[in-house]
Amino acid sequence: MTTSHTATHAAQQAGEATLDRVSWIRVSSVVLPLATPISDAKVLTGRQKPMTEVAFLFVELATEEGHEGIGFSYSKRAGGPGQFAHAQEIAPTLLGEDPSDIAKIWTKLVWAGASVGRSGLSTQAIAAFDIALWDLKAKRAGLPLAKLLGAHRDTVRCYNTSGGFLHTPTEELLENATASLASGIGGIKIKVGQPDGKEDLCRLTAVREHLGDGVPLMVDANQQWDRPTAQRMGRAFEEFGLVWIEEPLDAYDAAGHAALAASLDTSVATGEMLASVAEHWELIRHNAADIIQPDAPRIGGITQFLKLATLAEQHHLQLAPHFAMEIHLHLAAAYPQEPWVEHFDWLEPLFNERLEIRDGRMRVSARPGLGITLSEQARAWTGAKAEFGAR
Repeated sequence: MTTSHTATHAAQQAGEATLDRVSWIRVSSVVLPLATPISDAKVLTGRQKPMTEVAFLFVELATEEGHEGIGFSYSKRAGGPGQFAHAQEIAPTLLGEDPSDIAKIWTKLVWAGASVGRSGLSTQAIAAFDIALWDLKAKRAGLPLAKLLGAHRDTVRCYNTSGGFLHTPTEELLENATASLASGIGGIKIKVGQPDGKEDLCRLTAVREHLGDGVPLMVDANQQWDRPTAQRMGRAFEEFGLVWIEEPLDAYDAAGHAALAASLDTSVATGEMLASVAEHWELIRHNAADIIQPDAPRIGGITQFLKLATLAEQHHLQLAPHFAMEIHLHLAAAYPQEPWVEHFDWLEPLFNERLEIRDGRMRVSARPGLGITLSEQARAWTGAKAEFGAR
């Protein structure tokens, strides 16, 4: 009864320009098991345990006119149940709203849970709704999301991360790099940040010798170095011709990243762990990164990502979004400067579709919206769900 009243009240407030309204919402908690426990520097230094699964929050929407959208957020290790719980609480706020008014809805969802703030878990839950609304809007227009936003390109450079984690022996690391390049991926990223930096140098030397000088190569320290170590390792890595050194310091150490970026020839990249546009602004205003790496599900969705992209463009930053290539391909295609997209095959079992990769680049498909639909396997991995309104 309350849900119906909410929808009716929103409908009564709508003006002549409102042509459709959200009538049904489903939120689902899906846990994706990983084939192999994943370790990066945070595991080797004792901060975290190996990662064995990824928790996803999916939001599916439908409108009175029959349009549909899908979006998702995620959490690694802890936080998945919290995102799902918050999503359930705020979902009824959307019923009766015009799905075109995405920025208005984002603000309304924030205020629905204002006491838990405008970053972190709360806005990561909002991200799934926001992304679903953008997917719906693009589908209604009959366009891929990149084209709805205004694409600068139809393909984006891509690099692989999933084959380069620290739990992987060096020989297997080389085999994974070869397989990635053979599949059409254009660059390789490996993890660094081991307690003994000499081991990082040995692995990096082996990879560079294996790949040759022409293959783009990146490294990721996952925030594990202090400032002196980052300076020392950064200087030692200069000879390898890296595209970037990622997260050399704590994600919130803007001043430290700025000093490091100013002292090295190699570009410094960071931003994936930040959970709002405001937190990224601290990086930008300190000149703390050459390459910014926002994650749309982490910062509140596509609406917030577009705000951040405008700031990044104005400060002439390169862009390399973190994870979730199914979303970030579209956003990177709409960024003015040539970006990178991170390839992870982990999420493929969740969707019926596959992204095409060829000649070192990921291609925007002709499918409308994000171009994804949930697989039967994703349905089978659903641990909890809740529905609001009616289809």
